[in-house]
Amino acid sequence: MRRTTTLVVAALLLAGCGTQAGGDSDAVAPSDTVSPSSSGCTSVSELHASDSGRTVCLAVGDTVRVALDGVKNRPWKPVTAEGHGLEAGNSGIVLLPGDANAAFEAVSKGTVRLASSRPLCATEPGRVACQGIQEWWVTVEVK
Repeated sequence: MRRTTTLVVAALLLAGCGTQAGGDSDAVAPSDTVSPSSSGCTSVSELHASDSGRTVCLAVGDTVRVALDGVKNRPWKPVTAEGHGLEAGNSGIVLLPGDANAAFEAVSKGTVRLASSRPLCATEPGRVACQGIQEWWVTVEVK
């Protein structure tokens, strides 16, 4: 009996490997476009909603694109940039209502905070609305 119990416990432990603790089904994996640089700073070419709160680095001359996927009744506001070092570029055409797309070129050394926000709850006429806001921001260091 003891050997069976040990095998069952071992099987359960192995089955749990690779699962996410907490069971948050809304969790989003970080953007797969990041790569560490030799300076220990993370460089990126594209940012998504899952990158909120991160600090990333660019070299002068690099470009970063922001792609925030929203929906018509929970739209992202246009991405703003505060600081020095980035210049807005052509982000292309936004095809879906609620999305916020932007592109920035690193033009000089500096630090910039990119930001956007959207309602936490869908806004629909005649329905109860919440006043919550989902904020998104990323700090970009241009080296």
